Amino acid sequence: MALKQKLYRLAGLDGRPHPVLDMPYESIEAAMVAAQNWCDGQGHNCSLSQRAIGVEVMTRSGAWRTVRYPTNCLSSGLGC
Repeated sequence: MALKQKLYRLAGLDGRPHPVLDMPYESIEAAMVAAQNWCDGQGHNCSLSQRAIGVEVMTRSGAWRTVRYPTNCLSSGLGC
């Protein structure tokens, strides 16, 4: 039985795909780097609710499960 490569995505607190970073990532590390870069750059001035990003992994059934939150995205911002 061949193992399928896991897919990751970035989502907001509402569970919907992130409005800017909605794309598949091949590793949790790649998803984390994309989230951290966005939070340190474009997302830095956004509200906490807009910056709160969860990294999700696709399960075997096709559902998404949150596995991590980038900590720099959870610090306070200046308002978007």
